[in-house]
Amino acid sequence: MMENPDNLKGSFSEEQALELYHEMHRQGNFKDFVTKYMYNEDYRIVRNVFWAVTKSTEAEVLELQPIMEQLVELAMGTDNPSVRRLVLHAVERLKMKEEDMRVDFLDFCLDHMADVEEYPGIQTLCMKLAHRMCSFYPELEREFTVTLENMQIEYYKPAVKALRSKLLKK
Repeated sequence: MMENPDNLKGSFSEEQALELYHEMHRQGNFKDFVTKYMYNEDYRIVRNVFWAVTKSTEAEVLELQPIMEQLVELAMGTDNPSVRRLVLHAVERLKMKEEDMRVDFLDFCLDHMADVEEYPGIQTLCMKLAHRMCSFYPELEREFTVTLENMQIEYYKPAVKALRSKLLKK
């Protein structure tokens, strides 16, 4: 399946995504595989690769740590919401240290978490990532809290409302 990119096209079922994950697992090359396909011009290939990554263990996903910057760039640069959500999910599973924090990515996350037109999956991932980045700096934590408080919550889906409430309680 992995040698031919045409086998990665199309709409994958859950079973196909799991099959791709198992193949990646057997070969033990998560980083190489993701790097090979993350910039493919066919968004379906990129989507399917990152869907398979969602099946990975914590140890396996940490193999992507060295390419975190590239993943952030991909998440911010893609126009495809499925790819964006899946890449943000991978980034959210990686370790983030203070020196990894990027102002442009924080701004991106703050904008997308509050955008009522954004998909709820992207909103919640952006909210989690923004919270994590702001936790490095007390002044940013306060700005994050104010942003959460100023969200007109009646316009958001239940998942966003629930995460917002949880974060405001912290």
